[in-house]
Amino acid sequence: MRTLAVGPVASIMETNLKNVLVVSFGFLLLFTAYGGLQNLQSSLHSKGGLGVTTLSALYGAVLLSSMFLPPILIKRFGCKWTITGAMGCYVAFSLGNFKDSWYTLVPTSVLLGLGAAPLWSAQCTYLTILGNSQARKAGKLGKDVVNKYFGIFFFIFQSSGVWGNLISSLVFEQTPHKGFTEFLLEDQLMSCGAKDCLMSTVATNTTTQPSQKLIYTLLGIYTGSGVLAILLIAMFLEPIDDNPPNSEGEKSPPFWSTLLSTFMLLRDKRLCLLILLPLYSGLQQGFISGEYTRSYVTCALGIQFVGYVMICFSAASSSCSLLYGKISQYTGRAVLYALGTVTHLSCIVSLLLWQPRTAQMAVFFILPGLWGVADAVWQTQNSVIYGVLFEKNKEAAFANYRLWEALGFVIAFGNAILSPGQPAQVTQ
Repeated sequence: MRTLAVGPVASIMETNLKNVLVVSFGFLLLFTAYGGLQNLQSSLHSKGGLGVTTLSALYGAVLLSSMFLPPILIKRFGCKWTITGAMGCYVAFSLGNFKDSWYTLVPTSVLLGLGAAPLWSAQCTYLTILGNSQARKAGKLGKDVVNKYFGIFFFIFQSSGVWGNLISSLVFEQTPHKGFTEFLLEDQLMSCGAKDCLMSTVATNTTTQPSQKLIYTLLGIYTGSGVLAILLIAMFLEPIDDNPPNSEGEKSPPFWSTLLSTFMLLRDKRLCLLILLPLYSGLQQGFISGEYTRSYVTCALGIQFVGYVMICFSAASSSCSLLYGKISQYTGRAVLYALGTVTHLSCIVSLLLWQPRTAQMAVFFILPGLWGVADAVWQTQNSVIYGVLFEKNKEAAFANYRLWEALGFVIAFGNAILSPGQPAQVTQ
């Protein structure tokens, strides 16, 4: 009898794993495009602060979207089609980048922001349901299976940064450079790093911008990757029963209850105590993709190095995500959070004290690598906590998560806009 029982469980496990992989590779394709674009916004569209403003508008829209849209869309369309539709917003943003203009970048960034919260809430809800369902059938703890699934997802997803940044670096390597980083004078580097006041007129390695042809080539690749992601999810992801039928005589919750469920869940003290986790997650991601790439990498080395540097961040975060998903059941979350905290604090102190030098090439890569080691903690463990603690209110819980994470992004990117002056101009 025990042997017979293994068959259905094994079959369900294989199906669930297949769905986890479909979601993971769908996000891999989508964020290969978006991740590369995000890292380049502050450097590629530096004139008038357009790039940073675009990112601020994007995460401001995520903030607004998180308040209302995820529970409604997930209840109405289910996780699969919410993910599929939201991915279309990301493709629209790629198309908007073909025209370097306030009238194309800001509106499409807002559209992306409106789709981002439903996308991530649906993804987290989908994996949480799969994990808890598998755990019940296999007689395991829900948090362990959910942790494993999120570990697999973030291992594959975070590698999107490797491919997206590698593509951008290989494309932009064809840009002719006016000089070599080794010959930058000391005073030319004084405006880089923590001392970057966004007002410097000193020539740096950002003085040569990629040609329009190369930019169009990169955007074409990114757009195609986003379209493939939509097709993969639409064709191969199995719908999941995330809205079980109500018991006889039980009415569906009213529309306004669903609309306001994100705010209503804030009455739960546990959720209020967790707010700082997603808030910091957004802050640290905004810093590494916006401030670090512009003030350290682009300023001292040039835009062609942004992709290579961010590959180290993505590779470290991807590898550690899989590792943390496996060892968390032995170490517990507290140990992992302590590791992430100590690592990030060490990096922050180093970045404050370090004056970028072109001769210290390795440091430009080591710091984002260490940053990725800690980032993997916030990405995997935060999602698991929300999924396990709020299993009955998954949609509203993950909407709250994206709400506060988006606020962290807005603060990070908004800080660059509100700082005195404008980013250093680039010349054609």
